[in-house]
Amino acid sequence: MNNKTLLGLMLTLACSGAVAKQAEQPIAIAIHGGAGTIEKSRFTPEKEKAYRAKLQEAVEAGYKVLENGGDSLDAVTKAINILEDSPFFNAGKGAVYTYDESHELDASIMDGRNRQAGAISGVKHVKNPINLAREVMDNSVHVMLSGEGAEAFAKKQGIELVKSEYFNTPDRYKSLLRAKEKLKQKESGTKDYQAAHQSMPVEFKMGTVGAVAVDKNGNLAAGTSTGGMTAKRYGRVGDSPIIGAGTFADNQSCAVSATGHGEYFIRYNVAADICARVEYQNKSIEQAGKDVIFGPMFQSGGTGGVIIVDNQGNISMPFNTKGMYRASKSNSMPTYVGIFK
Repeated sequence: MNNKTLLGLMLTLACSGAVAKQAEQPIAIAIHGGAGTIEKSRFTPEKEKAYRAKLQEAVEAGYKVLENGGDSLDAVTKAINILEDSPFFNAGKGAVYTYDESHELDASIMDGRNRQAGAISGVKHVKNPINLAREVMDNSVHVMLSGEGAEAFAKKQGIELVKSEYFNTPDRYKSLLRAKEKLKQKESGTKDYQAAHQSMPVEFKMGTVGAVAVDKNGNLAAGTSTGGMTAKRYGRVGDSPIIGAGTFADNQSCAVSATGHGEYFIRYNVAADICARVEYQNKSIEQAGKDVIFGPMFQSGGTGGVIIVDNQGNISMPFNTKGMYRASKSNSMPTYVGIFK
C-alpha cells in the first residue's frame, strides 16, 4: 500500500468516525433533591461535601445506565433509588413526619414514548416508593393507587416493605417539633389548622427528589418521589404523584420533575405546562422553564424548581428559591453538581 492510498484510507476512517459521532443520539440525565431555603451559611464544609457526594453518586449511577445502552426509565429509577435511600433528602429514608408523627410517602413515574404513567400516594411501609410507582405503570391497569390499596398491590408485586420506624430520623423529628410549635402559636388566635399552616415558613412545605433522562433511542422519562410536607394532616397529597403537576414526560417535547410548594404546582399544572410550551410554542426548555417557574405561579406565591431534559439531550434546571439540590450529566457535558443559587 503506497502512502497516497494509506492517507486516503485514514481520511475515510476519520470522516466515518466523525459522521458516526455526529449522528450519535444524545444521552442525558438530571436529578434534584429538593428546593427551598438552602443557604451556604447553614452548611459546614463537611455537610456540603456529603450532600454533593450523594448527588454525584446518584447522577452518575443513572448516567451509567444510559451509557451502557439502558432505558431512560431504568436510569431515572436507579438515580431516585439512591436519593430515596439517603437520609439527606425528603423521600424514602429521609421522609418527613406527618402531624401525627407517622410517614406518608408519594411517588410517580412517566414514560415519554407513550405517556404511560404510574403513581402512588400515602404509603407508609414501602422502602422505595418510585419502585412501586413503576410497578403500577408496568403491571396494573391504573395510573394511581393510594394508601392501603397501594400497599396491598406492593405485596402482590414483591416490592420491599419496611417497618414504619425505618423512616424515623432525628433531624426530621426535630423539624416536626419546630413545625408543631409554630402551628400552635399560629393557631392560638384562630383555632384553624388550615390558616395556621398557610402562614408557616415555606421550608416546612417543600422537599422532594426526582430525575429526568433521555436514552440512546431518544426516549424520555421522568420520576419524582417525596415524603410530603412536614406536619401535614388529613392525608394531604402534594404534586409529586400528580401526573402533569410534579411529573411529566413526552418524547415530542420534554421530561420534567418538579420540587416545591406542591399546592401551587398542582394549581398551575407546572410539569405539563412546561412541555406544552416546548411542543406548541416551539420554545426551548430553558425558556419554557423560566416562563413557568418565574411566571404567574411565582407571582402568586409558588416557590420551587424543576429539572428538564429534551430529546436532544439539552438540560435546564431553573428554580426561584435560594437553592436547589441538583446534578446533571450528558455525553456532551461533564458531571455538574449544584446546591446554592
